[in-house]
Amino acid sequence: MTELLILGGGYGGFKVLYDALENGIPDDVHITMINRNPYHAMKTEYYAIAAGTTSDRSVRVDFPVHEKISYIFDEVTRIDAEEDRVFLAGREEPLAFDQLVIALGCEDNYHGIEGAEEFTESVQTMSSARHAGYKINDLKAYGNVTIVGAGLSGIEVAAETRESRPDLNIRLLDRGNTVLKAFDEKIQKHVADWFRENEVNVIHEAKVEYVEKDGVCNNGICYMNDVTVWTAGVLPHHLARELPFKKDREEKLITNDFYQIPEKTNIYVVGDCVSSELSPSGQLAGEQGERIAEVLKYVWRGQQPKKPSSIKLKGTLGSLGKSDGFGNMMNQPLTGKIPRIAKSGVLWLHKRH
Repeated sequence: MTELLILGGGYGGFKVLYDALENGIPDDVHITMINRNPYHAMKTEYYAIAAGTTSDRSVRVDFPVHEKISYIFDEVTRIDAEEDRVFLAGREEPLAFDQLVIALGCEDNYHGIEGAEEFTESVQTMSSARHAGYKINDLKAYGNVTIVGAGLSGIEVAAETRESRPDLNIRLLDRGNTVLKAFDEKIQKHVADWFRENEVNVIHEAKVEYVEKDGVCNNGICYMNDVTVWTAGVLPHHLARELPFKKDREEKLITNDFYQIPEKTNIYVVGDCVSSELSPSGQLAGEQGERIAEVLKYVWRGQQPKKPSSIKLKGTLGSLGKSDGFGNMMNQPLTGKIPRIAKSGVLWLHKRH
């Protein structure tokens, strides 16, 4: 019996599992999904959990039930790539594998800034997003919230928090000279105007020096703060970074055309842990997961897999509250209600996949 372990049930791991099921799991193959939560969670919506505008039940998707699939809901503590074993927090004995998919996602990158990890909230996991939501929504009127980082996550946290709590003072620290620098100027202007109109204080050219329990110090100025949310960059999961294989400058594992580790072709990597020319996203992880499932279909048959097709992303969508948004669709910048409706539609389809 060939044992496939999938580490992580996010967009990439979930897609490998689902497509393997759709392709047909051979009689001599068994799949075990290992995930910290007993459900697939749509991480792209964690910002709404943190802001308190969405219940976590609305961003959860049940895993498929099938006789060839088992689930272990636990924390992975170590990957022994040499002996083909995985260690879990809740088990003394490791799990052996014949094939492995590493889909562990990412972690916050604190850039060595003093106090950042200790005194900030995160939206990288369901648990941390819940905690951030509790802290933000437990504030008294006129409390101070600072979001560090003005990428897509920071923008959505700031906007959704403003819509959730119009009484709060919200500050967004952006290290660039404009929000969403990677996006079209039309989108940058729309988002900047939205923040201005909704009284979110955006501070550009930010350089956070350290974080304290009740404040953030930026460019020599210390702002008194009740809650600080960190969205200033990510790193691949530490277990992926610790593996003794070649990595790129962002510490992501370098794979061959089949998403396999060249030195260990029974190990596949997907999502935030794998090196890619494309920017990380749930959409990208899903596309990679689809291709890994296709490769496995041929490997399980004892056949040489076809080289996976190149990935062409459909675009990027972001929200400014529940009725406004922005995005690049079909290489066209869009702002307002249309991209927000489109994002809701994409999420609806994913939940009912």
